[in-house]
Amino acid sequence: MELDYDRLVALRKQSSAWRLLTAGNAALMLSFFNKVFIEQGTRSVSGAKLTELLDDELFALNERLGEGTFPKTAKAYLDGWSAQENGWLRKYYPPDSDEPHYDATAAVEKALSWVRSLQERSFVGTESRLNTIFDLLRQMAFGAEAEPEARLAELTRRRNEIDQEIERVTAGEVDVLDSTALRDRYQQMTSTAYDLLADFREVEGNFRSLDRELRRKIAVWDGSKGALLDEVLGSRESIAESDQGRTFQAFYDFLLAPRRQEELKKLLAEVEAMDAIGEPDPRMRRMPRDWLEAAERTQSTVRQLSEQLRRFLDDRVRSEDRRVLELVRGIESHLLALRDVPGVDLVVEIDAAAPAIVLPMERPLYTPVVRTAIDSTGIQAGDEEFAADALFEAVYVDPARLTAHVRGMLASRTQASLAETLHEHPLEQGLAELVAYLALTDDDFTTVFDDDRHEEITWTGEDGVDQVATVPVVTYARTGPGIAWAQVLKEQR
Repeated sequence: MELDYDRLVALRKQSSAWRLLTAGNAALMLSFFNKVFIEQGTRSVSGAKLTELLDDELFALNERLGEGTFPKTAKAYLDGWSAQENGWLRKYYPPDSDEPHYDATAAVEKALSWVRSLQERSFVGTESRLNTIFDLLRQMAFGAEAEPEARLAELTRRRNEIDQEIERVTAGEVDVLDSTALRDRYQQMTSTAYDLLADFREVEGNFRSLDRELRRKIAVWDGSKGALLDEVLGSRESIAESDQGRTFQAFYDFLLAPRRQEELKKLLAEVEAMDAIGEPDPRMRRMPRDWLEAAERTQSTVRQLSEQLRRFLDDRVRSEDRRVLELVRGIESHLLALRDVPGVDLVVEIDAAAPAIVLPMERPLYTPVVRTAIDSTGIQAGDEEFAADALFEAVYVDPARLTAHVRGMLASRTQASLAETLHEHPLEQGLAELVAYLALTDDDFTTVFDDDRHEEITWTGEDGVDQVATVPVVTYARTGPGIAWAQVLKEQR
């Protein structure tokens, strides 16, 4: 980025980190933010707790520097620091909580990082950073190479270097890093670890910026709901597929691997035990846990943004539904006003008052029939007399008689309907006989059902009352060469 005059003027006006460094209470804010959020690795503090911590800090400073050095209350300072024009603290309400919480923004991390860079260092390592530059250049050049020959040449070169190192170690020639090189690399490692942890707040802020831009599009949307959903889903996908989203997900997956976690803990323990390191950085011992907590918090932020977006869309849909209902009521009121006007025909026919929606997954699953186990062992013949009249009074329909009726109808034609058959042979046993007609099977004819058409079958019951049954149109068609059942149905209609 070019640092010309106009760009720097605009950056000074827009950058929260720059405003923090030039603020009157910058020393108070930076020391307090560093103590609460950075050194402790805290990502969120409740309003009551943060107010109490700041109140203790103000009391100690006023007592040491003089009464009135910081005249405002702790709550007043927090409200100013979290105001939109400053943006040094993010004030928000977690889910299921009515108490505000605070978290430092990426501007605080940037300001603290610049202030730390002002401190003089007794040792400044350069070799490890130069090696890192060469390694990154090799990774980019090798990773972007698409030619197989070039990749093979690079892999061969690396293999030769490894083989030569193996030969030297086998011969007893071991190159060991001296204390200077170890301190150099340890300094770069801790600096990179701090920068990585600080970047999480900026990553989270970038996700929120993407989400705000999506909400702005939804708020001013004037197209259809389908197009709005396409835009929403595409934008949510663009957040996950953005450079920020992909690199964060790659880091998260890499860090969550159990093998990587064990290797990281082991390497940290080995490095901290080296005499050349001296007193190790105490924060590095919990740095992997801080990374995981920060990464999980960022993931949680993305989930919360998705839930809030869904509620935002639901509210928008409900408002549109209310608008539709208002339009419908307006139409109804106009119709009622015109109903009695002579010469105005307002009769409209619709197929149904509501659409019939049947989802495939609402169909019941197959339930196997539970068979009852019957134990027939040990049955003995009875000697007592009993009345068997009930057995002979049961209704029994002889299918052979009904089959003969159908065959008689098909003796002089290729097909006959159920209604024609019952006209020639009326039902004698009522509904049971009708059901038997529907279930007839025979080698000389087949039964064809037309579910798209129905007919009524009438008969007189034993009590003299007329009975009516509505059944699909049934046709009995004679079997034989040249009979096409689709043609049978077509001829019926």
